[in-house]
Amino acid sequence: MASKAIYVTVAVVGIAAASGAAWWIQNKPGARNPDVTAGTPAGPPGAAAPQAGASAVGVARPAAVEVARVELARLTDDTQAVGSLRSRQGVVLRPEVSGRITQLNFRDGERVRKGQLLVQFDDQLPAAQLKQSQAELSIATANHKRNQELLAQNFVSQRSVEESAANLEVAQAKLALAQATLARLKVMAPFDGIAGIRTVNQGDYLKDGADIVNIEDIDAVYVDFRLPERFQSKVRKGQSATIDLDALPGRKFTALIQAVDPLVDANGRSVGVRGCIDNRQLQLRPGMFARVTVVFGVRDNARVVPEEAIVPQGQKAYVIKVVDGPEKDSKLSQRVEVKVGIRRPGRVEIVEGLNEGDTVVIAGQQRIQKDGSALRILEVNRPRGEGTPAGAPGAAMAAASSAGPVPAASAAATPASATQAVAAPVKPASSAKVIEGPNPCLVDLAGGAPRGSDGAGKSGAETPGRKDGARGAPAKS
Repeated sequence: MASKAIYVTVAVVGIAAASGAAWWIQNKPGARNPDVTAGTPAGPPGAAAPQAGASAVGVARPAAVEVARVELARLTDDTQAVGSLRSRQGVVLRPEVSGRITQLNFRDGERVRKGQLLVQFDDQLPAAQLKQSQAELSIATANHKRNQELLAQNFVSQRSVEESAANLEVAQAKLALAQATLARLKVMAPFDGIAGIRTVNQGDYLKDGADIVNIEDIDAVYVDFRLPERFQSKVRKGQSATIDLDALPGRKFTALIQAVDPLVDANGRSVGVRGCIDNRQLQLRPGMFARVTVVFGVRDNARVVPEEAIVPQGQKAYVIKVVDGPEKDSKLSQRVEVKVGIRRPGRVEIVEGLNEGDTVVIAGQQRIQKDGSALRILEVNRPRGEGTPAGAPGAAMAAASSAGPVPAASAAATPASATQAVAAPVKPASSAKVIEGPNPCLVDLAGGAPRGSDGAGKSGAETPGRKDGARGAPAKS
């Protein structure tokens, strides 16, 4: 037992001695600065002391960073949504009374005119009642005229004249009733449009309210879509929108914003918007799926930086600006708060905080410990076209190549404004017939009624885009 205790004591003393020796080796003078003892190149004896002192103080090396300049670019303030196309005016014709069809005066898919007789029901009995009413009116008119003549000669009383006058009014009312009953057996086109595919044939017996055929006015088509409520202060009547259709790949159409719904949907927190597309070439059909890019405005001289330059912190955004140092060719860091605007793939607009030509750090921000740190700029091969002035030839192509894909609205808008971009309809790529007459969307935007209608908002059955039952105007006797 005594020998075992001796062995334990020796082991503990040995471990303590080894630990002490290791600590002394690591902390002996000169160990903290190996450059002074081993790594310092040979030189004059007097130069060794300053180098050793400088290394002992630990002067930080300049942080290696990548930089980019603030450039001017043309940006389009827009947003994207999805929607559906619908007719400017659309209605499903339905009879108001039951009856048997005797005439169908239209063909499927052909154009019809307002007031054109489309469907005629059997009217033999109402026509006979009309003739009877006309005969009764003729008799009542003759009796009343005769009584007036006899009253002038004092052969009849005033009461007889009043009774004949009442009988005349009753006969006139019966005639009007017979005319209205007969007119309800004629189904007229409520506006100019194109007939759909009918679901009835001549000789069919229809009940009141049964579907006959749909009439669609598609010289101009509406595109209905919804935007988040944060855009309700930006979208305005008369702005432009670019339409892409999956059914027509590679084709772009321009729409005019016709109306903005004053009510925000409480379920989706979105606002409804309606645009109008000139469709006189009949290339679009109601029900198509549309991808909409709404253009709020165009900024020709927007200051942009690569998105890597933005350093977010809480609700604020910062960039590290490169400024000249006190010594020649020295660069220092300066943290600047900025206000960002439009964001595009790879680029961010700077509204406040930077000027054109300023240099900002886009890589290596984590190496900068504090404001005013020394910087060493690395020369990295930037994408072709970076630094090209906004007004120089090929600037747009350079900006597009460095920023990635550009939204469709950016290519469609003109330098003047988004509203001017809408004034002229987009020309189709293929050769088509020459369009004559005014753009129906511009007419509607100016407050005019759609072509072939009595006026805006006068008849519920002719309200644009509604699918209500309607009949034609009564036939004149």
